[in-house]
This record gives sequence, C-alpha cells and structure tokens, in this order.
Amino acid sequence: MVAHLLCILSYNFNTFVILSVYSKLTMFCTTNSLPMDLLLKQGSLKQEVESFCYQIVSESNDQKVGILQSEDEQLQPAVSKNSEGELSRVKFMSNSNKITTFSKKPKRRKYDESYLSFGFTYFGNRDAPHAQCVLCKKILSNSSLAPSKLRRHLETKHAAYKDKDISFFKQHLDSPENNKPPAPKIVNTDNESATEASYNVSYHIALSGEAHTIGELLIKPCAKDVVMRMFDEQYSKKIDAVQLSNSTVARRIKDLAADIEEELVCRLKICDGFSLQLDESADVSGLAVLLVFVRYRFNKSIEEDLLLCESLQSNATGEEIFNCISSFMQKHEIEWEKCVDVCSDASRAMDGKIAEAVTLIKYVAPESSSSHCLLYRHALAVKTMPASLKNVLDQAVQIINYIKARPHQSRLLKILCEEMGAQHTALLLNTEVRWLSRGKVLVRLFELRRELLVFMDSAFRLSDCLTNSSWLLRLAYLADIFTKLNEVNLSMQGKNVTVFTVFDKMSSLLRKLEFWASSVEEENFDCFPTLSDFLTEINSTVDKDICSAIVQHLRGLRSTLLKYFPVTNDNNAWVRNPFTVTVKPASLVARDYESLIDLTSDSQVKQNFSELSLNDFWSSLIQEYPSVARRAVRVLLPFATMHLCETGFSYYAATKTKYRKRLDAAPHMRIRLSNITPNIKRICDKKTQKHCSH
Repeated sequence: MVAHLLCILSYNFNTFVILSVYSKLTMFCTTNSLPMDLLLKQGSLKQEVESFCYQIVSESNDQKVGILQSEDEQLQPAVSKNSEGELSRVKFMSNSNKITTFSKKPKRRKYDESYLSFGFTYFGNRDAPHAQCVLCKKILSNSSLAPSKLRRHLETKHAAYKDKDISFFKQHLDSPENNKPPAPKIVNTDNESATEASYNVSYHIALSGEAHTIGELLIKPCAKDVVMRMFDEQYSKKIDAVQLSNSTVARRIKDLAADIEEELVCRLKICDGFSLQLDESADVSGLAVLLVFVRYRFNKSIEEDLLLCESLQSNATGEEIFNCISSFMQKHEIEWEKCVDVCSDASRAMDGKIAEAVTLIKYVAPESSSSHCLLYRHALAVKTMPASLKNVLDQAVQIINYIKARPHQSRLLKILCEEMGAQHTALLLNTEVRWLSRGKVLVRLFELRRELLVFMDSAFRLSDCLTNSSWLLRLAYLADIFTKLNEVNLSMQGKNVTVFTVFDKMSSLLRKLEFWASSVEEENFDCFPTLSDFLTEINSTVDKDICSAIVQHLRGLRSTLLKYFPVTNDNNAWVRNPFTVTVKPASLVARDYESLIDLTSDSQVKQNFSELSLNDFWSSLIQEYPSVARRAVRVLLPFATMHLCETGFSYYAATKTKYRKRLDAAPHMRIRLSNITPNIKRICDKKTQKHCSH
C-alpha cells in the first residue's frame, strides 16, 4: 500500500516532493499510533489520505520546496485537473484523531455579452449567473456558460435560428414579453402533498363505504408496489408520508363532510326556496336514524342533496324528529319561510310520528304544503285483487318458501336444474318489503315449473298445483301483470323526478289497463307474453272464469289507481309546456302572464325548451324572466317520491354493518349521498400544520 501511494505521487511530483510527503505521512501515523499499512487499507480513508498528500504538496509549493516548474509548465495542468476532483484542504484534529475535510469553493463562470450571439442571457446574480436561453426560456447551470455548450444548445434545440446574428437575439430579448417578470412557481412541500393525497384517498374510502383501515392495510401497500414497479424505490418511499391510519381517515372524512355541509348551507341561504323529504328507520345497532333530503335551485339547475343524517338518542317521536331538523335550521340560520313542501311516506289520513313531524313543520312554515310519496300510493293501489288470483299468489309464495327456507333443498334443486339444463338454478325469495321484485319472483317460478315438478315431493300438499293448467294460467297472468306494474314503478324512480313525470306515467298506465281489459274480453292475450306463450304451448284457451277474474282485476286496479291518483284540473299546466298556453292560467297574475307571453314569443327560448330538461329550462330563465321563472321553479321543487330516502337507507345499511356497530355513519352519508364535491385544496389551506405519516 505504501508503494501504491508512492506510485501515485511519482506520477505527478518529483523525487524531492515524494520524500517530503513520505516523511510527513510517517510522522502523522506515529503521532496517532496508526500503522501506515492499516491506514491505507481503509477504503473510506483513501481519498482523505490522498488529499492530505496534496495538501503537503501545496504547502511545499508555497515554501518553494514543491513542484519544479518548467517554462512551458507541462505538469501544471495535470496537477490542476487532479486538484479539482479531490478535496484540497485537510485539517488534522489531534484530539479526536480524525481527518476533517472542507470543500473547496467551486469555480464560478462569468457572463460575457458575446454569449448573446448564441441566444443566451444571464439569470440571477451577475457574479455567479445562470445561463438562460432567450428563445425557450430554459435556464442552464453556471457550468454551462461556455461557448461550446451554448452553441450546442442553439444548434440542437433551435436549429432554425443558428445562423442568426446577435441583433436578432438582442431584439428578441428586448421584446415586451421577455421584459415581464417570471411568474412565481408555487410548489407544494412533501408534507402538503402528502396531506392532500391523504384527503383524496379518504374521500374515495368514504364513497366506497369501506372500513377506514383499508387505507393503511391495502391502499398504501398497493400504491407503493405500483410506484416501485412503474418508477423506482426512491419514489415508492414517498408513499410512506401519506397519512392513512384508521383515526386519520376518520378525521379526514369528518373534515370532508363538514366542507360539503358548509357549501350546502351557503347555497340554501341564497336560494329562493327549497323542499324537504324525510324518513326514519332503525339501524343495526338499534338507533333511530333520521334522513332528510333537500331540493333547491342553484345556478341554472335544481339540485338534490342530503340535508341531515342524525341518530335520535331518545324517543323517536314526531316532536323529536321536528326538533332535530329545527335545531339544524337554527344552527345554520336557514329560514323556515323558504320551505315550500314536505314529502313523506305518511298520508294525510295517517297518524304517526312522521305525520306529526310534518304537521309541526307546516306550523313554522305556513306557506309549505305536504305530499304523500307517489310510489307508496302506487304500491298500495296494486295490492287489491280478486280472491281467485290472491289464492294463486299466496300458494306460489308458499311453494317458493318451501324451497328457499331449507338450504339443503336449495342445493338439491340447483343440482337438478344443472342436470336438466334449466335456464335458472334457483328461485327468488319473495317478501312483503321487497314488493317490487314480485314480478321477477313469479316469472322465475313459472319458468322452473318442470324442474320443480320433478323435484317436489308428492307428499307436499301444493305439488299438484304445478300440474293444474288452470292454476298455471293464473300464475302466468300474475307474472305478466306484476312485471308491467314494476316497470312503471321503476320508471318513476330516480333523481329530479317531478310531479308531472309521475302523473304522465300514471296516465299512461290507466290507458293501458283499459286496453288490456278490452283485449282480454276479446280473448286476445298478446299483451301478456308469458300467458300467451303458455297457451300456445298447451294448445288451449282460457276459461271464462279465468277471463272474468283477469278483467275484474284490471278494472279494479284502474279504479283504485284513480282513487290514489285523481284527475284534477291542473292550474300549473303552463309549467309543463308554456308554448301551448293560449289563455291566462288562473295561477298567474296579469304581470306574470305578460312575461309568459314574452317568453313563448322568443325563438331561442323555444329551442332551449326542446334541448333542456324541464328543471334546467326554467332555472336558466331566472335572470331573463325572473318573476314567471321563479313561479315555475316553485312548482317543480316538491319531491314526488321517497326514492332518495329509500336509497339513502340502503347505503346506510351497507356502510354501518354488524361489524361496524360503533361507526358514526353521518359523515359517510354526507359524502356518499351529496352531489357536492368537497374542496380538498381549501381544507388543506385551513390547516396550519401539515404532518407527514410517522
């Protein structure tokens, strides 16, 4: 190793210098009680020892004992080249027996005005400037202030301008665009970016209804694996800074819900009016949960959002429900006078907690009306049927429950259906709560009648029904009629459904019922496909008793629907289609009717009417025709159905399961059931400290 050091020195220095270095290096090792060979074997000290040697040479040169310079200084470039790459100053600390290095001050290039001929000016401090291209504004380091490097940038990046003289670049530099100060670039710190990413992930966790622990147990490991495979390990380590612990995600979700609530309250304060939809139910932990939805106009559309999701701690009475809603209104200073309608599943004739709450709301909001969910009206209307058809329906349910209530029977039926090549392998369960699926339940039972005939034990008292053609004809009719009724009911569900939409559907259904009854009287069953196909299969006709029962059911269904959906003089028909109005409606004053005439005479408005929905059409006219447009929006605001509450309780049950009984689901419902997207940037800006994960 000593010989290796001497060889290094002999390459650059003369013999006198070598001997001087060797003697001082020996003294250094003796003072510190270190063998020279052991010192030189330490790879980490090799560079420092060499730097120490160059320090000795430098000191020898100052004392005129170092390098013998010749006239052409052939050795000087080699020394300078090696000196720049090594640590040039070494300080020996005798007390700690360490070699401490100090970096040499880097060399700084100066800017020359001739560099403008290559399209470069300087940027930053003139004593230590950076090179900036006047064409692409790219900033190069100080070491790039060399003519060769600047010329290479011009020829490779801007080849079209390589032959331009300096006056061209000077003119480009003096242009107004180049004299503008560069816009400051705001870059988030790692902690700020990690906090913002934490809020984004928490938002998606709340939308999916998953447990909070999924962030730390699944999402973060998966994100690290993806980044590591697509980029490298260095970027993957940055994922660790994202805060996704159980408690952190819970706090993030509450912050997101609070931001959505704040935005909703601001909208309700500036709107002209709103309508409410409310319902109450019990969750898995036994708490009474109240859901309240609100419909209001915002900008140029009518929006629907969750107003309130609260658990009632004490008695779930009508007064308690009203106090819960009223406390929210008073807390956020929302005026009750703006409430125009309250929709619930309680009819006017019913006495109950929801009906009592609606009464109290109408007391504090005198101009508010109340409405009964049209879906519930439809469900109540279709329950009436003749005794002969009701017996067939009850027996069909008993056959289904005989199979579905016994898991062993269900497994055996599945095996049999697979062996027989049946279209289905299982029956559908019928319940009174899931009355919308009754059509599918009966259709599935009718399609599996052959497999059930083979599977059913002869000891079962209803097994003979599957061989009775009269019973099967009634079953086929029930499957068809309930399928049609369910289709109508589903078409009335969804968001932004108005009263006009529901009554249009019911008007169509009433006309169809009359047509179906007339067709059955003429023994034409083409409108009932399942019944028609079965008649073709057995090559038979329908008995008069069955035809009479079907006609009786259809006529009775029509009369019942008329009772629940009475035909009245619609004074608000001008809202549905203002271009068909020729006489002043009774609900409009003279000034509003004049505004309506101006509106219907506008060709552009007429074109918008055919392109926009009814809600968006009237909302877009608030600025131009404020008086009549606000009247129309007030007619469109009331909820027609309880679809949002039913959907909300489904989401609630999926989020707060028996494994998460202690969960406060209100923030999750605020995020999942609202159309407002939280402003994560605003939430992060409010935080004074942004911590990374630890």
